[in-house]
Amino acid sequence: MRKRAFRGLRKYQEAIRPAPPPAVPVVAREGSARLLRYGTENGRHPVVFVPSLINPPQVLDLSGSRSMLRHMRAAGHDAYLVDWGTPAADDGALGLDRHVTDRLLPMLAALPRPPILVGYCLGGNLAIGAAALQPARALATIAAPWNFDGFPAADREQIGALWRSSRPMCQRLDYVPMEVLQSGFWAMDPARTIRKYAAFAGMEPGSDEEHAFLAVEDWANGGPPLSYAAGRDLFEQFYAANASGRGEWHIDGRTVDPRRLTCPTLSIRSATDRIVPAAAAPEMGENTTLSLGHVGMIVGGNGRAMLWEPLSQWLSSHGG
Repeated sequence: MRKRAFRGLRKYQEAIRPAPPPAVPVVAREGSARLLRYGTENGRHPVVFVPSLINPPQVLDLSGSRSMLRHMRAAGHDAYLVDWGTPAADDGALGLDRHVTDRLLPMLAALPRPPILVGYCLGGNLAIGAAALQPARALATIAAPWNFDGFPAADREQIGALWRSSRPMCQRLDYVPMEVLQSGFWAMDPARTIRKYAAFAGMEPGSDEEHAFLAVEDWANGGPPLSYAAGRDLFEQFYAANASGRGEWHIDGRTVDPRRLTCPTLSIRSATDRIVPAAAAPEMGENTTLSLGHVGMIVGGNGRAMLWEPLSQWLSSHGG
């Protein structure tokens, strides 16, 4: 298998990439962050997708045939996507709380009416934070890591050790390189990397399957660093102390607790998610459990029927 994996890795490195999806308009900017508009005015509430700070937002608009955002536009939603951008040299003190107050909320203020927020992965935490500070029409999270006691103890210990060894360097740099984060995810299941490249070696050149693999891997291997403060909050407040799960995460002096939100809420998690276990997801007014991978639920072949379409129906039922 290792030989096939090396062949797959070489194939990945040498493959010609298909053209990316066409660009969409920018409707608001705040610091390095941008708010991209996929939909058009329809008299209903805007639907704002909030991605993780880890890896670029393009996973939600991966390709012409694997784009949750373009599906939502085709379904009639006035859909938007947050692009967090690359932290500036003086953004080292921008913690997770300030990503909400200094980036997300000012951009949401440009919208004509209260939005429905849809947060993916760590973006779910930020969306919950935004909804706690400013009225939202509704809130949905997808694979959001909220209760870190729901992670296997071995994973938390491994991630803690990674941060302890990386923190001095990150503190000097004033940011957390993407490689630090990637190494933590790879360590959770190192055999998976070998398996996926071995499988890629046998994919038909030019096939949709091959193009999807290239797009996902380019996304997973790319992305800007985190500001130092955001990385510190992630590793120390969330993974180590479980501040969010214990009701001890505060933004501008307010406790962020999804159970206190008065808007309709939905928590989507997956029983087969290796990155964010179902037990770590927030408990909301409505909760649903899938059987798809962390990335597969967004871009996989079953994502449309199991996630995109039911989510679209839920958005419509709440004015989006």
